[in-house]
Amino acid sequence: MQHVLQISRKIDYGLRAMIHLAGLPAGKIASLQDLAITLHLPREFLAKILKILTGKGLVRSSRGAHGGYQLGRPARDISFLEVIEAVEGPVQLNVCLDHKDRCDVSAGCTMYHVWKDGQDRMLEVYRATSLAELAREPEGPVPIALGLPAR
Repeated sequence: MQHVLQISRKIDYGLRAMIHLAGLPAGKIASLQDLAITLHLPREFLAKILKILTGKGLVRSSRGAHGGYQLGRPARDISFLEVIEAVEGPVQLNVCLDHKDRCDVSAGCTMYHVWKDGQDRMLEVYRATSLAELAREPEGPVPIALGLPAR
């Protein structure tokens, strides 16, 4: 059963692969096999995701015996949100936020601003987080500011 607001496997696998690539030494290339084994991901599904990321310019691929994958740009210049949108398209919490007037009750709906504020805050966190930050060794729990008052 699909849960509301659950991140897809495609997004999860794409982010894990990109964070792994961001953590590689400069100039190092990771083969599809190495990525799949290291990250415990299904090889063929990962190949499809990497093809999408390559098409969006986030990953560079090289063929041959010593081929593989590396980031297409510096990790500090690639956001968490950019990877998500590359593999799945724009993020929206509710259809009413896509500005296509697909909701029959939007004129009198009191939830719209709550959905909009929630989406804006979520996207800002994703937009402000770079792959370089995620590729570093964790130093312990890092709080994420969501614009909410501290308790």
